[in-house]
Amino acid sequence: MANSPYDTGLGRNPANFQPLTPLTLLERAASVFPDHTAIVHGALRRSYAEFYARTRRLASALQRCGIGRGDTVSAILANTPAMLECHYGVPMAGAVLNTMNTRLDAAIIAFQLDHGEAKVLIVDREFSKLAKDALALAKARPLIIDYDDPEFSGPGDRLGAIEYEALVATGDPAFEWPMPGDEWDAIALNYTSGTTGDPKGVVYHHRGAHLLAVNNVITCGMGQHPVYLWTLPMFHCNGWCFPWTLSVVAGTHVCLRQVRAKAMYDLIAAHKVTHLCGAPIVMSALLNAPPDEKKPLPHVVQFATAAAPPPEAVLAGMKSAGFNVTHVYGLTEVYGPAVVNDWNSAWDALPPAEQASKKARQGVRYHMLEALDVLDPETMQPVPRDGETLGEVMFRGNVVMKGYLKNEKSTGDGFKGGWFHSGDLGVMYPDGYIQLKDRSKDIIISGGENISSIEVEDALYKHPAVQAAAVVAKPDDKWGETPCAFVELKPGHSASADDLVKWCRDNLASYKCPRHVVFVELPKTSTGKIQKFKLREMAKGV
Repeated sequence: MANSPYDTGLGRNPANFQPLTPLTLLERAASVFPDHTAIVHGALRRSYAEFYARTRRLASALQRCGIGRGDTVSAILANTPAMLECHYGVPMAGAVLNTMNTRLDAAIIAFQLDHGEAKVLIVDREFSKLAKDALALAKARPLIIDYDDPEFSGPGDRLGAIEYEALVATGDPAFEWPMPGDEWDAIALNYTSGTTGDPKGVVYHHRGAHLLAVNNVITCGMGQHPVYLWTLPMFHCNGWCFPWTLSVVAGTHVCLRQVRAKAMYDLIAAHKVTHLCGAPIVMSALLNAPPDEKKPLPHVVQFATAAAPPPEAVLAGMKSAGFNVTHVYGLTEVYGPAVVNDWNSAWDALPPAEQASKKARQGVRYHMLEALDVLDPETMQPVPRDGETLGEVMFRGNVVMKGYLKNEKSTGDGFKGGWFHSGDLGVMYPDGYIQLKDRSKDIIISGGENISSIEVEDALYKHPAVQAAAVVAKPDDKWGETPCAFVELKPGHSASADDLVKWCRDNLASYKCPRHVVFVELPKTSTGKIQKFKLREMAKGV
């Protein structure tokens, strides 16, 4: 093929090509708006100039500890200034940030420390017992850095030889951090909940993190200097990339350790919060708060929610309370949400029932996602756009993960045919909007947390009285979904629902335990396979 004249002598060079990275977003914000408030946490106020200097100190200090390119820095932290600083300081050192779910049990934390080969573990004192128990099970021996948050007054021990603030103080505030050598370099490691066996390590790159960070500004309608309340855990897909997003528009991060209605209303009123994200449980907390905890909103507050579509009554309640809700959808493998239910103003004239059906759809691709479709996973051809024919939801683009760490088979399976296979079953409508109909992996999303039905079933099967068990999602107004267990007991054995729930609590993280236990003969196919679609219908009436 002949060269185009547009190629001759017009190659890439440092002047016209630089790797995309979200790290430059903070540098710009600190340069343009050095005195603007970047972080609010209790009595603490930190400007963008201070934020940037502290991330450079952290990067410098980590490098002095021997941390460099490709090393994993794990963090068990709440939504605190330290967690925000890690999102910049860790990759500025060339390392990869692994934010860990504080609700997991010690065995899974231990697995992740070993699998990710953590060289450093930063631990909030509130989670010191979890970290201590995990380290006792793990082979990894990371450098432990304790974080004493002045907003936390509860119990907790120090596990390491150095505290976070002392470490940061050893760093250089003018540290000349290097740009990534390639925008394809890893920036973060996030673990899926895992449907069978161990969870998979999802690797993000600098390019994808930069693109989704910018995309969040568009999707959430953020103008200059928004005020963002941290109700979404920053350990979830790096907080959907919002730790980096706020730097695009020099916004203010309002940190919140625990999601409580009074605290949310107080902070929204005090700081004139403009945006927040969260699972349906956050909406329930806001709507069901006692009258004395509620406060008038300073303006319409934008609320982005994922998981199951909010019920119409919840949407109406949020609107009356002064919140505008946007429904988004995604997975860990696509940096969090990458699909949005973009509302067409023409739909405002539809009857309420038809509006509700429109709102129940997951929507269309983000601007920075190149393609979204519903395909037949066998033929890899698009299903008919009829809103009825089931297929698998698939993604393609620059905000899709690099792959699964140390798992070539799962990576290959996930990218088969040149698309990322979500494992979610859905339909495509004539107008290009998708809607989920089922989860082929039987994942239950409760309060924004992914729960593997197989993991809960495995725990139930270990009970001496259980002959067979199946766990499905039961719709829940507060949590979105909760696990509902259907159980067959062995002949001659007995166990109550309370017995089985307690058994699960002894063997699982508390949020994974079934809220309901139903004793029943499980419906099966002629080959003995449990018919979960029937159980899902039964669960609605429990």
